[in-house]
Amino acid sequence: MLGSEEEKVRFDQYKMAIEMADRVSARRGTANGFYFTISSALLAASESLGLAIASGAGLVVTAAWWLQLRSYRNLNAAKWDVIGKLEQHLPAKPFSDEWTILKTDAIERQAVKFAWLTETLKPLARYAELSIVEQVVPALFFVLFAISLGHALT
Repeated sequence: MLGSEEEKVRFDQYKMAIEMADRVSARRGTANGFYFTISSALLAASESLGLAIASGAGLVVTAAWWLQLRSYRNLNAAKWDVIGKLEQHLPAKPFSDEWTILKTDAIERQAVKFAWLTETLKPLARYAELSIVEQVVPALFFVLFAISLGHALT
């Protein structure tokens, strides 16, 4: 399988790239928990801190959260691109294959017989990337803080 020294080095690099991608994902999860906790605490303490102060702080926190998520998304995209390129030189391509399967329309796999059902459910069928889904939470907090700040200033 891995006969030459170059193939062994490439496989070791592949394993290290997978490990680093996993570590970035773990850090990202920890950061999400941190920002969610801070945002929730600001909402909970808005009466004692003052609505304007809590909302202003919340806007700053959620903007920082969203920017950090964007940074993690870019970092992960680069890491998975490198992993995909490394997989081109390996006998199996588990992560590239997984991504291909996830990006295939699930409705096409399940409801091919009913064209009208396929078209109706198509927007719900695609795999939603976690990085896109997780950006909704800080955006919702941002909107909530903006509305609260507007209310506090009127």
